[in-house]
Amino acid sequence: MRKEEKQEIVQALAEQIKSYGNFYITDTADLTVEKINGIRRKCFDAGIIMQVAKNTLIEKALIEAGIESEELVGVLKGASTLLFSESGNAPAKLIKELRKAGDKPVLKAAYIQETAFVGDDQLNALVSLKSKEELIADVIAALQSPAKNVISALSSGGNTISGVLKALEQRG
Repeated sequence: MRKEEKQEIVQALAEQIKSYGNFYITDTADLTVEKINGIRRKCFDAGIIMQVAKNTLIEKALIEAGIESEELVGVLKGASTLLFSESGNAPAKLIKELRKAGDKPVLKAAYIQETAFVGDDQLNALVSLKSKEELIADVIAALQSPAKNVISALSSGGNTISGVLKALEQRG
């Protein structure tokens, strides 16, 4: 591979790292072409982009994207596959699902919203991470609940203060 081609790959990876903000580094070594293609299909269905690259090019792309993490560089040994996703936990869920059928892919590291998670033992923590949309929905639900109680109490309490207080007490 020529130097220009390598630089193009580094630039493309750096752009993906910047644009997604979330990526996973996994080990898919020793998997057959058939299994890799199956993983690619599942990634596509889940809205995850799968990219295989040499470790030296991944390291250069991390630096180009402004991520200088020794933890992430430290896991770049052997075969590495990058998974990019808008959602921080979608690749973790997919990896966990794939692992039910076999022992790979193995999570080397993940980078979620400027935080590095290193090691396969972090997989369960990553699966339980909530996406930005899920957190917003939780906040909205928490804010709506007291308002719904007041509105409900007003409508069932005869619109008097004592009726409203009585209805709120009954609702607990």
